[in-house]
Amino acid sequence: MTVAARTADLTGGRPVVPSRGVLRPLGLSEVRITGGFWAQRQETNSRATLDHGREWMDKLGWTGNFTAEAGRGSAERRGREFSDSEVYKLIEAMSWETGRQADPARDAEIAELTAMIASAQAADGYLHTAFGRPGQRARYGDLAWGHELYCAGHLLQASVARARTSGDDALLNVARRVADHVCDEFGPSGRDAVCGHPEIEPGLVELFRATGEQRYLDQAALFVARRGRRTLPRHEFGWSYFSDDIAVREAKVLRGHAVRALYLAAGVVDLAVETGDDELLETVAAQFDRTLARRTYLTGGMGSRHLDEAFSDDFVLPADRAYSETCAGIAAIMVAWRLMLATGREHYADVIERILYNVVATAIGDDGRSFFYAHTLHQRSLTAVLPGDVEQLGFGGGPRAPWFEVSCCLANTARMLASLSTYVASVDDDGLRVHQYADADIDTALADGRRVGLRMRTGYPDEGTVGIEVTAAEPGPWTLALRLPSWAAGATVTVNGEPQQATGDRVVLRRDFAVGDRIVLALPMRPRFTRPDPRIDAVRGCVAVEQGPIVLCAESAGGALDLDSLRVDAGTDPAADGGVTVRGVAEELPERPWPYADAGPVGRRTTLDVPLVPYHRWARGGPSTMRVWLPTT
Repeated sequence: MTVAARTADLTGGRPVVPSRGVLRPLGLSEVRITGGFWAQRQETNSRATLDHGREWMDKLGWTGNFTAEAGRGSAERRGREFSDSEVYKLIEAMSWETGRQADPARDAEIAELTAMIASAQAADGYLHTAFGRPGQRARYGDLAWGHELYCAGHLLQASVARARTSGDDALLNVARRVADHVCDEFGPSGRDAVCGHPEIEPGLVELFRATGEQRYLDQAALFVARRGRRTLPRHEFGWSYFSDDIAVREAKVLRGHAVRALYLAAGVVDLAVETGDDELLETVAAQFDRTLARRTYLTGGMGSRHLDEAFSDDFVLPADRAYSETCAGIAAIMVAWRLMLATGREHYADVIERILYNVVATAIGDDGRSFFYAHTLHQRSLTAVLPGDVEQLGFGGGPRAPWFEVSCCLANTARMLASLSTYVASVDDDGLRVHQYADADIDTALADGRRVGLRMRTGYPDEGTVGIEVTAAEPGPWTLALRLPSWAAGATVTVNGEPQQATGDRVVLRRDFAVGDRIVLALPMRPRFTRPDPRIDAVRGCVAVEQGPIVLCAESAGGALDLDSLRVDAGTDPAADGGVTVRGVAEELPERPWPYADAGPVGRRTTLDVPLVPYHRWARGGPSTMRVWLPTT
């Protein structure tokens, strides 16, 4: 059996397979989402988004960059220097999708793309279509912006996904040659340098996990150790933009370019786990926790500066200038998942849930063929109607666009949706833990080898009842733990109709379960006001409304209501009768020659009930304005 086949057999299709940790992740063969909110999005991803990505990458020449003709220098390379990575992420998404549901046509497409990529690989293993060919810049001549190692990292992750879902080692062989080249070029006796965009680090660690090749782990450790020495060129955004300003072990918070910082954090967690470096693990956990507490939007989005796609200072979180890139949300899920597996701390599952419902679910259009790059929390002007065949150059505000010149977010979202079931549950030393609520079937083995099965059915997130039936259970007691979200005070749980204690961050049920046992978790879904930390100047005096895991917003289709004139009565609870509404007033403010005075303007006020919609539904029905944070009366 090949290494790839053996890996597929052992893992059942998991994006992350740590060798140690409090929790063991489950694979695509162990958890299947069967219906509801996420199954609909997985189906759209399978039916439309993957093909949409391939069509655009073919149209723009990104896939064609790998052809033999392009390799001979007879065709001009097309796309930005990092476009190779989008092809790799698309293959990763396709791989998880074929692991989720067999598709011979998709398998053939992956094989076609793999052969194309392999044909572009140099004899020494180097692989990047923008450098080193006739008429191109020299290899590694621009480590700050060239993205060569960044693209390699995505290739490594794609190859592991393919191996773990199919046993096909063709792409894995390409990836190993790339990794061997990187180790030769950047090893202890090679270039003393790092890439401007972290990503090679988690790729190398996961390739080590898949192959057992120690030099890949050692190279990841070397890259992490080199961070913070300012070896990259000086830049207007500062060395923090590249996560090269402070040594990883000395940093207190994530900073600089949000996606770069989060990809690096994911790789550092992987490294700490595999090397047994608990001090490093806790250092990154503390950085991430502080980032959550001070530099994260209500939606879970990260990155508040458009100019450099970066984190700003603590509590600088402007709603109308929120960048909150889709890729940053997905990278934050990667970090949170790794930290939860390593530590068992359930609050990281809350983070994942928040980002899933309010960033990932928001990103992709209903047809699967348009998407957000950035996620504003306040759209002041009407969103435009964009043609479906024009590449967009700007990355800010709505609406969703069919394609961007930088289209990292589409393939990133596609790979997350295709692999989503692997984030639903895990196994610990005592039993099974359920982290995310969805229609799902779970069939796995506990730590002691006993087989267990669950059937979970729910209307979540629209309603809060989660029913779980035991479908397989071998004799002997084991623990079933169910996450209690931080917002779910007053939740109840029963086992076969008998009430159980429901406090803390999870319900822990230990017993000798039998087939047919039924557990019902009831989570309160009352809409609730949420108030910002007073240090967030941009939204001081405002409230937001949440319902369960969903952030709500006020949306004005066609601009019928001037949302900037809206004031909400925070003393009257939100109502939920056929839809969530808040009581407020709309004030028609007079035009003045100067926007400042010793007293505020007074205009005619109209009392009204304002309907709210889930943030993930905004900008789906035509041009609109929107705001999440609502000023109060």
